[in-house]
Amino acid sequence: MSRINPRRIHMHLPYTVEQVADALKVHKNTVRLWIKQGLPVADAHRPVILAGADVRTFLCERRASRKRPTGPGRFYCFRCREAVRPAGDMVDLVPRNDRLGALQGLCPRCGALMHRAVAMARWRTAAGDLDVKILQGPSAPKRDDSPHAQS
Repeated sequence: MSRINPRRIHMHLPYTVEQVADALKVHKNTVRLWIKQGLPVADAHRPVILAGADVRTFLCERRASRKRPTGPGRFYCFRCREAVRPAGDMVDLVPRNDRLGALQGLCPRCGALMHRAVAMARWRTAAGDLDVKILQGPSAPKRDDSPHAQS
């Protein structure tokens, strides 16, 4: 399932429910659910008319309300659904290539492995005051496609 792109809606145009659904590639019942959740309509008459600016504002606010920003030294745990400091204030830095890496730590509440992608040049900022152990390569083994590997 892809994310809904609010920029597919033109700000200055009026839309019907079906036109919004076609533009955003969602079902028309999804748009009707948004109306029940607070998307403003022009009037109570049929066909239901929606202002493009209202649709775009509604979708942008909806996306912003789901954001959970993390500060330095904090990771987002997908199980707990909140930003937490890793257990023991310890993380591993796993370089993926010359420019990118990942900070990995354990959630103190549920024990899940948490990841935070970082630029190798700025990992100290993202780690904050955590104890960081730098590993030499990726944590997952890579597939060897050489012809001698299948013997």
